[in-house]
Amino acid sequence: MDAADAPRADTDRAGAGLSPPSGLLDVLNVAAVVLDAQGRIALWSPQAEQLFGWTAEEALGRPAARLLASKEHVGLVMELFARVMGGAGDWAGAFPVRHKDGSSALVEFRNMRLLDERGDRYALGIATDRARLQHLERDLALSARLVAQSPIGLAVLDTDLRYVLVNPMLERINGLPAAAHIGRRVREALSFLDDAEAVEAAMRQVLATGTPLLEQFTAGHTHADQRSEHAWSVSYYRLEDAAGRVLGVATSVVDVTQSHQAAKEIGHSRRRLAMIADATVRIGTTLDLDQTARELADVVVPELADIAAVDILDSVLEGRPSMAQTSRGPAVFRALAVAAAYPSEAVRAADPPGDIARYEADRLVTQSVTTGHPVLVAHVHARDLTRIARNDDAAALLARAGLRSYLAVPLIARGEVLGALDLKRTRNPLPFDDDDIVLAGELAARAAVCIDNARWYRNAHHTALALQHHLLPHHPPFTPGLEVAYRYQPAAATSEIGGDWFDAIAQSDDTTAIVIGDVMGSGINAAASMGQLRTATRTLAELGLDPAQVLQHLDSTTAGLDETIATCIYAVYDPHRSECRIAVAGHLPPVLIRKGRAPRLLDLPTGTPLGVGGIPFEATTVPMEADDQLVLYTDGLVETRDRPIDDRLALLLELLAGTGRTLEETCDRLLDSLRHPDDHDDVALVIARVRPFDASRPA
Repeated sequence: MDAADAPRADTDRAGAGLSPPSGLLDVLNVAAVVLDAQGRIALWSPQAEQLFGWTAEEALGRPAARLLASKEHVGLVMELFARVMGGAGDWAGAFPVRHKDGSSALVEFRNMRLLDERGDRYALGIATDRARLQHLERDLALSARLVAQSPIGLAVLDTDLRYVLVNPMLERINGLPAAAHIGRRVREALSFLDDAEAVEAAMRQVLATGTPLLEQFTAGHTHADQRSEHAWSVSYYRLEDAAGRVLGVATSVVDVTQSHQAAKEIGHSRRRLAMIADATVRIGTTLDLDQTARELADVVVPELADIAAVDILDSVLEGRPSMAQTSRGPAVFRALAVAAAYPSEAVRAADPPGDIARYEADRLVTQSVTTGHPVLVAHVHARDLTRIARNDDAAALLARAGLRSYLAVPLIARGEVLGALDLKRTRNPLPFDDDDIVLAGELAARAAVCIDNARWYRNAHHTALALQHHLLPHHPPFTPGLEVAYRYQPAAATSEIGGDWFDAIAQSDDTTAIVIGDVMGSGINAAASMGQLRTATRTLAELGLDPAQVLQHLDSTTAGLDETIATCIYAVYDPHRSECRIAVAGHLPPVLIRKGRAPRLLDLPTGTPLGVGGIPFEATTVPMEADDQLVLYTDGLVETRDRPIDDRLALLLELLAGTGRTLEETCDRLLDSLRHPDDHDDVALVIARVRPFDASRPA
């Protein structure tokens, strides 16, 4: 076969399924020599020429012993040759051989007898340089020991990505013996890995491109440990022989579980510190009890729990002492907030906000508030559900939701147990642990103080409202020649209730005093001052004084109250004269509505607020016609933080325009249009309409 035939022959071998040659024999440069029965050289390979220096023409036909051995070794060579040819067996070993250049070198031999079809005997000798063989043996031994003793997991896969070598460390890492790897693909041997397909894809990439992939991070579970997460740094290299032929892929695996866990713990700690910092900012933004509870629930979901509920003891909300820590009775809670990371049956098992629920003494949340200590069920079993849920229906919902772990933490502020923070994990596979108890306790402690503050402000809110409800008039009195309607609307904020008041006072002379005022400040103190001023106003009204004189006396009364300032309008309508005398003490001007004309603000002397003292007040007479309306209001109706007062007063006049509405409808229209649910000031509103007056009717 000439050189032109070589490609076709290679193609034929490939078509026959022959594997490409190994490069190991090329490294050894193995020489082959065949001797006839007389010990003469019959065949001589090119490698023999390279090893011994003699060409084929120089070696063929010559006795091998005399050509290759020194004189003192010829006899020994002949003896060994006779033993092989006589059928005594093969001979192997190292022997000093004479090179053509006269030098001598040890050569490793393997000698065996050959027979042809006629029965003629021959001797085959294969040989390689002993020094080269020993160097290769050392390399192989070193490589084998390094692979076997390496603290790094090592594997070799062939070009079909099947394991051909796995070292002991990789056996330990994967939790599988080498036999479970050899001959199998990654997805077959390591079927427990979630990303086995991705691993094989990376290997195919390296096999195709020759570009290594280094330190690829992966995490998962092993065959031997399905519960704990492990982490590895994996590198992939393409293997090639000395001739550049691709042999497969080598992979090195370093177990980095400890450093991965340490990094996770650091990240976990940072997230928890961030959660505490976030809670400091987000919890207690208002003095609203329900809002504070929602803020706590939102902070802990989903970082700490999948579902969180905040429940307060009903006795605490009612102002009664909370449950004694020695109590072993049931607990009655009012649910304030529920937050969930995702829709779940466990949310339906929680008490809806606003509901009151009774938990028996054996329930875990009851134990938490009675003892003042957290209650933990790290791994929830079926038998635990009845101690967690309020009733059997709720327990069934928790079972369907797959409740895994449960934690109840008491809310304690100023030494008093207020309620409980109820935490559940359903999808999160990790159980609550001691660190979670510490974190939940820290969050609960911070939130409990805010909840307690909101509770006290709610009580103050209710007290202020009750005081105002008691002090302000409930039903308009009979007022000759006037129809009167009024409204009072408290502020949304608990702490800003208490200062506005109004009144309509019928006099014996058929006149009616209409009063509206606003004590600056808020809370119970403002409500109490308002009550004193209202009482003083009613007393002064009985004296029949001019409005300016009434304000003068009220100014003196206000100055006697501790640091009290108030604005006020005092108006007296006289049906006999069809006029109204009005005096103003620093208050917004009233609106006059007259049929056929646009509503207008009355231009009256403003005066100074009550309590300033030293400045006289001035009364103005305003003629009143039938169906005229006088609208008095406090600043909470028109003042806002984002609009100029002139714009708001213009809107007030616009809303008052038009006819056909009753006074009650006008009150509702103004409050619905001008007020916002979150407004931070209370509002008093009085509207009086002139009606026909019969002077002959007894007073």
